Amino acid sequence: MATNKVQEGKTLTYSNSSGSAIASGDVVVVGEQIGVAVADIPDEASGVLAMEGVFNLPKVSGAVIAAGEEVIWDASAGAFDDNAATPATGDVSGCCVAWEGAGDGVTTIAVKLNVGPGVVA
Repeated sequence: MATNKVQEGKTLTYSNSSGSAIASGDVVVVGEQIGVAVADIPDEASGVLAMEGVFNLPKVSGAVIAAGEEVIWDASAGAFDDNAATPATGDVSGCCVAWEGAGDGVTTIAVKLNVGPGVVA
């Protein structure tokens, strides 16, 4: 093994300074990438975020999303939206894709995290 290897990169230790607790399973924006809290992370504490994998996450109810479609993290809705949405301030696009299709009225979707570089609006 290389002597300069830090870790596999599948998880990230995250210091929560958001002002509120992060619940296990919550989406956390880290720069231009998306992480999912592995366990609860109290405010002013550190915890682990999954930075790879497929997770069932919140979806904008009215969005119609096809499997394999790039999805946008809608920061104000706290949910993923389809790629036809116009990113607003704080939204993250370009890094995650739908692992399955989900239609109008569905409120969760399986999303593959960080398949490419993200962009924060």
